[in-house]
Amino acid sequence: MARMRDDAPARDESGVTKSLSPGLYITATPIGNAADITIRALNVLKNCDAIVAEDTRVTSRLLSLYGISRPLVIYHDHNAESVGPKLLARLKKGERLALVTDAGTPLISDPGYRLVKAARDDGLSVVPVPGASAAVAALSAAGIPCDRFVFAGFLPGKAGERTELLETLRNLPATLVFFESPHRLAETLAVLAQSFGARDAAVARELTKIHEEFRRGSLKQLASYYAAAPARGEIVILVAPASEPAGQVDTAQVDSLLRQALPFMPVKAAATLVAEATSTARREVYLRALTIMGEADGERS
Repeated sequence: MARMRDDAPARDESGVTKSLSPGLYITATPIGNAADITIRALNVLKNCDAIVAEDTRVTSRLLSLYGISRPLVIYHDHNAESVGPKLLARLKKGERLALVTDAGTPLISDPGYRLVKAARDDGLSVVPVPGASAAVAALSAAGIPCDRFVFAGFLPGKAGERTELLETLRNLPATLVFFESPHRLAETLAVLAQSFGARDAAVARELTKIHEEFRRGSLKQLASYYAAAPARGEIVILVAPASEPAGQVDTAQVDSLLRQALPFMPVKAAATLVAEATSTARREVYLRALTIMGEADGERS
């Protein structure tokens, strides 16, 4: 039988903590539906010495709904350098601090990593209080393979960095999970379609809320849909794994189709056509097309 940690807080028969030991409690909060808060999270929020929040206005609304009144401390990426040491000092004095984000599980594309790392490095107790996560919620209900997945968060804003990241992800045998904002959704889906080709994908929007939506299709179809019908709310993009493992692209077929297309159309157009026909990444086909064009020029010279 596994032994309870020496510093573990006492629990009643239901498993609910009666009192909190000193430490930093990484506390998940609902991503939309307030009823998704866990009993354990409520217990932590009620009994901690202070709640460390990304936006106190958002957290205050949740606390008010459940009749909780605790001191709030603002902590985010812009003040982490100044506030972090103060929070560590409080933890070293034996306080119980609950770290929350605006919605979902802290640190998952949200602030907190530096604080958790510093607390661990100082030998302080860090306790996960699991709960809602938009990435996991989307994976569970989208109908996209979820036995293996890679969470990539938000794509970089700079084109070069974005291209480099997508190149590293392109051949992974796993579903890719991205967060995105509504005003960039159509553009991002188009970029993903160019990088990954004709893959199955899903857009999960407003999870657990009244207007929750799951939309399936190819990346190109989804890009076209959201270009014509801009989305609102919080968004998760899921991209299914490549249909063929890395290194299994039929290069002979790609070359054959390119040699048929290149005499009659521009390189980019030929690459796009062949990429869609063979479910191969457009960038890979485009680079191959340039090589073939170079070989043809060499033969003519």
